[in-house]
Amino acid sequence: MAGAGQAIGLYGGSFNPPHEGHLLVAERAIKRLSLDAVWWLVTPGNPLKDHGELRPLSDRLDAVRDLARGPQHRATAFEAAYHVRYTADTIRIARQRVPHGNFVWIMGADSLTSFHRWQDWQTIAETVPIAVVDRPGDTLSTLSSKFAIRYERFRIPEHEAGTLAFRPAPAWTFLHGTRTAMSSTALRDKR
Repeated sequence: MAGAGQAIGLYGGSFNPPHEGHLLVAERAIKRLSLDAVWWLVTPGNPLKDHGELRPLSDRLDAVRDLARGPQHRATAFEAAYHVRYTADTIRIARQRVPHGNFVWIMGADSLTSFHRWQDWQTIAETVPIAVVDRPGDTLSTLSSKFAIRYERFRIPEHEAGTLAFRPAPAWTFLHGTRTAMSSTALRDKR
């Protein structure tokens, strides 16, 4: 598990399949947020997505483990183990299990544009700090999203991102850097 006081990034997704773009997000978060670890929360199925092409959870979990190697990466089926479907519940349980951990929710900019559709999205924003990692084509739409507008005054400058895990929520930052157009959808379409 995690030690007291550690900075832990929670990176949820279907990862159907996981790819270098996902790894780029996780690695950027580790470096820029000064994280001790990233927990890859491989979801049994996103409630907002079609599950028609969703590979079995065990296959996706193995694929994440193959992709994200190293001591700072932990692939987990946390949501399946605790029988939860929604991020707010996942975060609540993680905080109960590691009460002295400093959690940050990590998401790609493409997810932030629809974040207001997530179950209890405001609870998430007011429970843990959020790091948004830039994705191709999503910078402007992200910064004009309902979340960004509502929580604008809680955005911290990118050069202070290393302090995010230790700030009280709501707090968020937007991380720029190398981007890749790779997506799980494009990889599935190639099959």
